Amino acid sequence: MRTGRLGSGLWLPAVGFALLAAVCWRGASSQEPAPQDPASAGRTSMHPFAAFKVPDGKVGVHWFGQNSWAFKSPAGKIVLVDPYFPHQRPADTFIHREPPLTESELPVEAVIVTHDHLDHTHPETTKRIHAAWPKAVFIGPKESTKRARDAGIPPESFVTVEPGGTCQAAGFEAHFTYSKPPAGDPKAKIKPPDVTHLGVVLVLGPVRLYVSGDCINTFAELEELVAPVKKLAPQVGFLTCHPKEGEFPFFDGCVKMAQRIGIKTAFPSHYQCFVKRNYDPAEWAKAFEASGVEPRTVGYNASALAP
Repeated sequence: MRTGRLGSGLWLPAVGFALLAAVCWRGASSQEPAPQDPASAGRTSMHPFAAFKVPDGKVGVHWFGQNSWAFKSPAGKIVLVDPYFPHQRPADTFIHREPPLTESELPVEAVIVTHDHLDHTHPETTKRIHAAWPKAVFIGPKESTKRARDAGIPPESFVTVEPGGTCQAAGFEAHFTYSKPPAGDPKAKIKPPDVTHLGVVLVLGPVRLYVSGDCINTFAELEELVAPVKKLAPQVGFLTCHPKEGEFPFFDGCVKMAQRIGIKTAFPSHYQCFVKRNYDPAEWAKAFEASGVEPRTVGYNASALAP
């Protein structure tokens, strides 16, 4: 019998994961389950990323705004991170009046949520993804488990992970780290976060991508956050930041974060969604001049290749 291991370190029979297309563990190896059936057959309209071609040695990247990313393997398997596609979008709150994705138009094998805030674990979005792609596995921290179940995601379709845990889904290996320490940063007078905040390093062959999630403002100063990510050696980072607010790294802190981790290429994240929390990616890119890190941007609801 095949076995999988959850982030808590508990070994369980893989029978419980048969419908998940994912295995999670705290160890050196796992077995990838059978790929999801192509449920997109017969659909008349698909999102352009569904047909996006990814050559060997690359990963397809698509940005939907905020921290909503899709990553696609050369085999065509797609992982979503923090999908947030609400339908009610008042003009004084949202930049874009229409959601960037109709969930049924993009086949998804796995969904990773980094923490239990509504723009990252969004019940309305996750419910529609599950309805369209019932074999997709949802992966996230303990607080997101209840919200997902309240949205109708069955327990067997959600895998709870912890920092230090690892999952394999849709051909990607996902390594989870803290993006905010549980104690906050007392020296900087930053209070503990209200929920577990995860970052994730996605590994596919030679490609290693780091999605920071909502990282603490002082991330670059905290060795306990930097070291686990640096050890995983990501080449590309998708980094949450803001020039003024203070919850996340400022632009100079984002640069230092990328440098300390050892990232070669950085993309900005967590903008082009809310009217009052937007920023200019060109100004962000200027902060990287002479940093040794290449700044890259991808347009709203647009695709690119990485690295």
